[in-house]
Amino acid sequence: MAYSFDPKDDVEAQWQKWQENTPLPTLEFTEDGLREQIINDLQYVSQMDVKEYTLYQKWCEVQDKYPAVIVNDLWEGEQRVLADEKQRRAISEIKSNLWIPNTPEDYLALQPEMLYTNKEKDLPELWNCIRTFSSTMKNNSNIGRNLNFVIRDKVTKKYLGVSCISSDFLDLTPRDKHIGWPRELKTEGGMINHTAIGSTIVPLQPLGFNYVGGKLLALLCLADPVQELWKKLYGDTLVSVTTTSLYGRTKADGLSQYDNLDHWQKMGFTAGSVSFEPEKKTRYMIRDWLKVNHTRKYFEWYVAKKPSGQPHKRDHKNRSLQFTYSKLNIPKEIIRTDHARGIYWSPLYDNSIEYLNKTIGDEKLVKSFDTSIEALTEIWKTKHAKPRIKQLVKKQRNNNDTLFYDDLTVLPWESAKEKYLCQVGR
Repeated sequence: MAYSFDPKDDVEAQWQKWQENTPLPTLEFTEDGLREQIINDLQYVSQMDVKEYTLYQKWCEVQDKYPAVIVNDLWEGEQRVLADEKQRRAISEIKSNLWIPNTPEDYLALQPEMLYTNKEKDLPELWNCIRTFSSTMKNNSNIGRNLNFVIRDKVTKKYLGVSCISSDFLDLTPRDKHIGWPRELKTEGGMINHTAIGSTIVPLQPLGFNYVGGKLLALLCLADPVQELWKKLYGDTLVSVTTTSLYGRTKADGLSQYDNLDHWQKMGFTAGSVSFEPEKKTRYMIRDWLKVNHTRKYFEWYVAKKPSGQPHKRDHKNRSLQFTYSKLNIPKEIIRTDHARGIYWSPLYDNSIEYLNKTIGDEKLVKSFDTSIEALTEIWKTKHAKPRIKQLVKKQRNNNDTLFYDDLTVLPWESAKEKYLCQVGR
């Protein structure tokens, strides 16, 4: 009988049942073979700079999630097309409904709305498609709480971008020092559940470039629909939101879309490193190796759950990779790259810090600013979009290219790099 999770079971009861009902795999590789495979994978990517590695991860993701097949067309001859009809329809729907201005002033008529993806059956596929093909950053799924929104113009029904509000990072030293947050209160005390992170803030083009649309989406991460859904679905009052920049200190001009943005405070930088990942087939080998040789850890990272159904341990992928690298003595110089990211924090109440330290309750919270979609959109239009498009038009640099990266499904890596490396981070 296959193992199934019972929310009444604690971790030890789950462990016993899982052992009784889960056969261990027979490994078709040696430990030395796994080590060699990991080293080969990491040596290849560790020679890349941050931008190239970002694009390479995106290309690998697209090749895996959106597989193409070769077909013969009577007129066009042999060509590669997406194998999945549902994916083809989603891409066609989005590309037919991208917001593209007819005049530089068209942004003034925009009325953004936030569509929560769980409300309509087709929205999750649309969200994933927009997220995957409108950003060169890998579309990582987050463990824990997630509120995915498709951002659309209410009037024209044209798409503006996507966002995701997720469970916040447990440890961000600059933020935690600012709050004065003892770890036991943050984690065991459960106050981390009253914060969230804008884990995806991705505008479509040309909104992003011409009108700094990323600033609009960052402001909408603070909007009433986010706060209301967080309370409704998870039972916790949301009092602050965090996010991190894409490049931090590595960006040429040192600025991020979150700098000089109302209601977002810069907190400093992350510890400053990113772990390189081996190929997907190698990660599956690692999982099987852990399952056989470090069974309890595998169980805790990949199987065990809290009564709520959430994972017993967060971030199983990084935990398992770092543990494996240590056990197999993978050279440290090919594991990580220096890459600090800027940390930004938005308290939604004047006394969010007091709340997060449990010195006040909900009844004493004082709202910091108007979090209606309309008010946040007006900030973006007047303070950011207006000066941006005015400057671009004056210099004749406004660009209505849509930059939808769906051709990554058919491009080989070297061709993808040649075409899109210059666009990473745009």
